[in-house]
Amino acid sequence: MNAVLPDVSLTDNAPILTPLQWVGMEGIDLPIRLAEPGGSRELHARVDAQVDLPAAHIKGIHMSRLYRLLDQLTEVGLTPECLQQVLQAMIESHCDCDSRSARLGLSFDLLMRRPALVSALSGWKSYPVRLEVMQRDEQFSLRVEVVVEYSSTCPCSAALARQLVERRFLDTFAEDQPISRDEMARWLRQNATLATPHSQRSEAHVSVELDPASSSLRLSELIDSIEAAVATPVQTAVKRADEQAFAALNGANLMFVEDAARRIRQALQQTFNQPRIQVKHLESLHPHDAVAFAE
Repeated sequence: MNAVLPDVSLTDNAPILTPLQWVGMEGIDLPIRLAEPGGSRELHARVDAQVDLPAAHIKGIHMSRLYRLLDQLTEVGLTPECLQQVLQAMIESHCDCDSRSARLGLSFDLLMRRPALVSALSGWKSYPVRLEVMQRDEQFSLRVEVVVEYSSTCPCSAALARQLVERRFLDTFAEDQPISRDEMARWLRQNATLATPHSQRSEAHVSVELDPASSSLRLSELIDSIEAAVATPVQTAVKRADEQAFAALNGANLMFVEDAARRIRQALQQTFNQPRIQVKHLESLHPHDAVAFAE
């Protein structure tokens, strides 16, 4: 162990003298502690870590230094402040490479317990999260992306379904035929689903820029804002009363993919910086998806 071991990254020069924008590692497994309102929790994250390599003659960076520095993320709750500290340490650890910039990418799934709409049931829902943090020219930036699933019912399909029900009603009853409330209710029970609008599971991919001075990553707040905007987030454990309430929410919130993107943008633009939105309606009518983007 006392023998001097060769380190060609220090003793050899690069055979091609070219600076590199980013060098490092991807997919590092790391336990992290997420600091959110309501307490902290430990999660499994996959981390990408890189620094720039402006010194054209340097053969390679010191990846083990980056790896060891990531342990700082396991010791405290994940906040903008601790992320900025790790990035600065990454740059300082590579001063011999003239590094001036560093970046981290963290991907993990955030589990949140969600109540049913009506009953006392509740269940766990998973939200994929991606953090992109960078320190460049002494400027720190942090973007948070979440994926939220919801249900979307097509307004056009709903209008076509209503027309078919209307036609059946007109064909069934003569123009001047009196109809009692009981007869109408009985007819609706038998015919209201003559045609049903198509709906589908949908996804909102939303990223926002976070203030470096923020005390948390605001993940719960962001997810709650998106779900409130679309109004039809997918459910976990349900009883029939919850399923009926979910059907009513879908009926009251018919939306094209364009409607969903606009709703989310309007909900976020006053409380979050630079929202970027991509919504996908995973069509049940077509074998392809409908998408919309908003910034």
